Amino acid sequence: MSPFPAPTAERSTAPAASGGIEGEFPPLLRQIKGQGLLDRRRGWYAVGMAVNALAMAAVVTAVLLVGDTWWVLPLVVPFALFSTRTSFYGHDAGHAQIARTRRFNRLLGLVHGNLLLGMSSAWWNDKHNRHHANPNHLDKDPDVGVGVMVWAEHQAEKRVGFGRWLTRHQARLFFPLLLLEGIALKVASVQMVLSGKGWERQGRARGVEAALLVLHFAAYAALLLTAMSPGKAVVFALIHHALFGLHLGSVFAPNHKGMEMPDPDGERWGHLRRQVLTSRNVRGGPVTDWLMGGLNYQIEHHLFPNMPRPHLRLARPLVRHHCRELGVSYAETGLLDSYRQALGHMHRVGAPLRAAKRGERGPRG
Repeated sequence: MSPFPAPTAERSTAPAASGGIEGEFPPLLRQIKGQGLLDRRRGWYAVGMAVNALAMAAVVTAVLLVGDTWWVLPLVVPFALFSTRTSFYGHDAGHAQIARTRRFNRLLGLVHGNLLLGMSSAWWNDKHNRHHANPNHLDKDPDVGVGVMVWAEHQAEKRVGFGRWLTRHQARLFFPLLLLEGIALKVASVQMVLSGKGWERQGRARGVEAALLVLHFAAYAALLLTAMSPGKAVVFALIHHALFGLHLGSVFAPNHKGMEMPDPDGERWGHLRRQVLTSRNVRGGPVTDWLMGGLNYQIEHHLFPNMPRPHLRLARPLVRHHCRELGVSYAETGLLDSYRQALGHMHRVGAPLRAAKRGERGPRG
């Protein structure tokens, strides 16, 4: 019996209609605009970013004060937590949720991404915006392309060697592999900046990105090596990146995995269906909202990517009602069930490979 049963997410009671109608979204957009939910919340973001910066500064100060002792390791937990909070502000800046001008949002992205996290904001924005344009589209969404994990059976069938073994067990390996995500994000960022790909007409921007990445890595190494011995510094850095990757991956994992995947050769959906049918909301209170950076309102975020984070929960009843009126399925579930559904999808994708492996072994006598 599979440890990952089929999903049972709560959805709106109306049946999902087929096809895509471009006219479904404008009435909702007018309603959202009419209630001011797309208006900037610069004060809210200014306070939030200031508090986050003070928290990061407090953790850094504590690391320096505790110094060269293994008792410094517990500080890696708040360091990873507020690193993830920092990434949320970089994410919001990339979507132009914070400031009115593109230049200032770009500056905020560089500070929170390149300088504070060692992640290229240009690399992240390029990848993430392609995901938003075509979520869960196997040919266009980089988040469901073939990588360490695969998301469709036809992708799984093409796996060979170690990749095939990974796919057979990918559901069980998903969270352990997230422990490597923090390092993987930095490696991908550095590779993009060094390769020059996509920077042909942005030489100055590439230089700024590279300089801020170098400054981040130098400051990070200086902090740890000033506070502790090289051995403790390596352990601290590894745990920090492992927890950062686990937290960040755990926020993004429930959002789309196991949801509808548009048929590349099928009927084209309109904007509303393309974003709603491929996304899943996660229910929760203020703690869930804080830990997930508001991305638990994934449907609203995908429909209105430039909507300020504090407005997403306010838009939810309007979006849910609009979907119910249209008969469009609106997926929402609890946090643990969202992981169960995502892991269940990964488990089912790997099922044919597990069956083939059992066939290769033959019957047990």
